[in-house]
Amino acid sequence: MNGHAVPGDRPLDQSPAALLSAALSLGRAAADHPVPAPGPVLISSMVCADELPDGLVIADHAGRVTVFNRAAARLTGQPVRAAIGADVRQILPLRDADGRSWWACADPYGGLSIRSRHPEMPLFLADGTELMVTVSYVRAPRWATLQQRHPGHPAPAAGEVQRLVIMLRGAQQRARLERSRADLVSTVAHELRSPLTSVKGFTATLLAKWGRFTDDQKKVMLETVNADADRVTRLITELLDVSRIESGRMEVHRQLVSVPERVEKLVAGRVAAGDPADRYRVVISDRLPETWLDADKVDQILGNLIENAVRHGAGTVTVVVEPLEAAGARAVVGAGGGIAVSVRDEGDGVAPELVPRVFRQFWRAKRRGGAGLGLYIVKGLVEAHGGAITVQRAPEGGAEFRFTMPASQPEYG
Repeated sequence: MNGHAVPGDRPLDQSPAALLSAALSLGRAAADHPVPAPGPVLISSMVCADELPDGLVIADHAGRVTVFNRAAARLTGQPVRAAIGADVRQILPLRDADGRSWWACADPYGGLSIRSRHPEMPLFLADGTELMVTVSYVRAPRWATLQQRHPGHPAPAAGEVQRLVIMLRGAQQRARLERSRADLVSTVAHELRSPLTSVKGFTATLLAKWGRFTDDQKKVMLETVNADADRVTRLITELLDVSRIESGRMEVHRQLVSVPERVEKLVAGRVAAGDPADRYRVVISDRLPETWLDADKVDQILGNLIENAVRHGAGTVTVVVEPLEAAGARAVVGAGGGIAVSVRDEGDGVAPELVPRVFRQFWRAKRRGGAGLGLYIVKGLVEAHGGAITVQRAPEGGAEFRFTMPASQPEYG
């Protein structure tokens, strides 16, 4: 109000982003060109540069480094004190995969005046360190005049580079992503090859020699084709579920669901399909709260855990449904409490050193059958409901998968 600056205040026409840009440009330049001490806002903005997770390098119109944060020092191995004021082309001797100098090829200071940025690209330092580099240009406005901003310092020509803003990221994250994609492609190709080969073989055989087979032989072949087609469909469904989980697009359509009824229905279906009835035991506690869940996803969770216990466990498969409080939970989710469901077997269990890997993608206890996505999807579906899942040793000595579900509330509208 009286013309004096108040700590923390800023002109109304200057946004925080503008102040940060000014701070980054001026703060580090003090090493070569002393300027009046910046105010509290500028100092706090300078600190922000060192708190960035990615490397930030800013060079002025002459190529002198004015900003070099701690992340940039860590990624390049250059000390901050040595970098400030030095030529950016010497501090960052960037080269492409063919060994050509990026500075010579791109010519950022003398190239096209209409360029505003270079998208992220992999470049290498002199020691072979790979970095993901993004470059932005700060240019003089097109309406720049010949007025002088400071005595002895003419205004830049229209479109002239005033600053280069260079962002640096390590390439390890991209390498991990590429390995994950390669694993996905390899696993999917392996899982699809076997059933598709079977489908192709039986179909071609039937078409070529239909009259030579009896009806029983034809039925066996068609049943095999049908089973392999179901296997392919199941794998594609699992991949779609994985995609939704990773992108956060898993939708939960809540309705009143009786988990004990879903358990009993799944067990009855397995017994009807040929499993012995004494292989399963269902224990239902009293005073279960109402649960508003996605019925289809609950069936998918229970079906996968029961199938996992049957396939990899031994003895009796026990399913226990109890209130969350009775399960020994320290905190009850929501005012309505929740439930805990345990699926136990009497097999060898899961070794303690393998517990952290159980819910990862493509993890399989035995190198046979399945794509290793089932438990990963189960974990994603449980967490989409606001629950949690763990694996531990069962009282009978096998594995126990226990997941909790909040009672939640019905959806309206």
